[in-house]
Amino acid sequence: MRQIDALKSPRFSQISTFARLPTCGDERPEAIFMGIPFDDATTYRPGARFGPMGVRDGSRLLRPYNPFQKVYPLDELNVCDGGDVDVIPGHIEETMERIEETLTEYMKRSTLFLVGGDHSITLPILRTVKKVHGKVNLIHFDSHYDFWDSHWGKKYDHGTWLRRSLEEGLLNRVIQIGIRGSLFSHEDVEDGKRLGISSFTIREVKLDLNRVIQEISTLKGPTYISFDIDVVDPAFAPGTGTPEVGGLSSFEALEIIRSLNVQLVGFDVVEISPPYDVSELTSMLGANIIYEAMSLKARLKNGETR
Repeated sequence: MRQIDALKSPRFSQISTFARLPTCGDERPEAIFMGIPFDDATTYRPGARFGPMGVRDGSRLLRPYNPFQKVYPLDELNVCDGGDVDVIPGHIEETMERIEETLTEYMKRSTLFLVGGDHSITLPILRTVKKVHGKVNLIHFDSHYDFWDSHWGKKYDHGTWLRRSLEEGLLNRVIQIGIRGSLFSHEDVEDGKRLGISSFTIREVKLDLNRVIQEISTLKGPTYISFDIDVVDPAFAPGTGTPEVGGLSSFEALEIIRSLNVQLVGFDVVEISPPYDVSELTSMLGANIIYEAMSLKARLKNGETR
């Protein structure tokens, strides 16, 4: 798959696809970009349903070669844009079923790079991952734990998906990165320990990033990465539904992904809300995070480690 040549067709022209790539046909690419425009499971600010659209527009400046990972990710993985899952607005559990139905065949032949949507979409993605790859490790970038049992008596929303994933036996090891902000209770911290989750707060990440990278490097076997954009400080990523101050810089977020050496079987970026964005900062960051994740997949495919 080839990008539209920006030296022949200006970046602000043509229909919007991820990185100006062609849409998927009958090919069997190694990687596919797809959107899941669903935000009915948010608990604060909405708008993440426009995340895939925003990331596609924010990806227009992506070029073929990544000098930091020394790969041509879009060419080496033969990436195409698979469009969006047809969600069912207003219906969380039915939309989860639709996500599984849609992604299963794609995931059997390709690594999926997905953009939400709110974080509830990661639960059906992980159900699909288990069908194809079995139980996997999870690297979870977020400012929130997302393992609450329920909100307002309901079991499914963007803050409960991780507990449901563990209850359903979808995961092996779980490492969280960037946790911060106020909590409902000190019991939330203890709850994570009882669930067997390794959580690194933003303070730990900022003070000893090498230790965090070393812990991630101990992961063996298939690994899925879920990246909530609110792990990044709202100074760099204001367009999100539940912002928390004091987060990662955009540079730090990209550098952590560049440093990874894991058997990547899938990747998502969630909670980008373009209505709350400023000058496309959050959408552009989301596009670049996906690009770095694709570059990671291409680099490790080539046998290059860090």
